[in-house]
Amino acid sequence: MRIGDAAAAAGTTPRALRFYEQRGLLHPPARTASGQREYGPAEVARVRVIRRLLALGLTVDDLASRAHRLDLLAEDAPWRCSATPGLDTFAPVVTARLATLDAEIARLTELRGRLAHHIATGGADIPADA
Repeated sequence: MRIGDAAAAAGTTPRALRFYEQRGLLHPPARTASGQREYGPAEVARVRVIRRLLALGLTVDDLASRAHRLDLLAEDAPWRCSATPGLDTFAPVVTARLATLDAEIARLTELRGRLAHHIATGGADIPADA
């Protein structure tokens, strides 16, 4: 199928497919004699996995570090291979992403508290380094 059909089947856009290819998440597809990209069911399944992982909060860089595992996730419906600890699984990537999110939540919580305090005190406590 051509790029537009593959993108629609995966729930994304042709631009996203080209981006995933450029970032190494999607293997360069076969080309027709006229140079158009040709995708099959395996590529569509891989793009669906990519989109699910991105929706869970992983980044393109996170996925690029484990691009060689994406086909395994597409084949393993319950994603058991992602839960197995080890350096070649997604577990270290997920652990690192969780730590990043926790740090950002803590930073935002602190910022929110300072702003709420600032409003509650009528703005009289603006820090000198602000």
